[in-house]
Amino acid sequence: MDVKRAKQILSSSADIDVTFEGTSVWIDELHEDEKMATVHLRGPLEERTQVAIKDLTEEKE
Repeated sequence: MDVKRAKQILSSSADIDVTFEGTSVWIDELHEDEKMATVHLRGPLEERTQVAIKDLTEEKE
């Protein structure tokens, strides 16, 4: 994923399915200078981690 699309998803009110290494995640915050994003798993766990934006994938229906 590129930074521009990640920003669009973060600011969207739609529920857009994003995955990291095959696991569904929410994007919490973008760190454009480092090209990183803070994400957490969808579901009951709130553990956050930083990943490279390029490693995020938007799942198409």
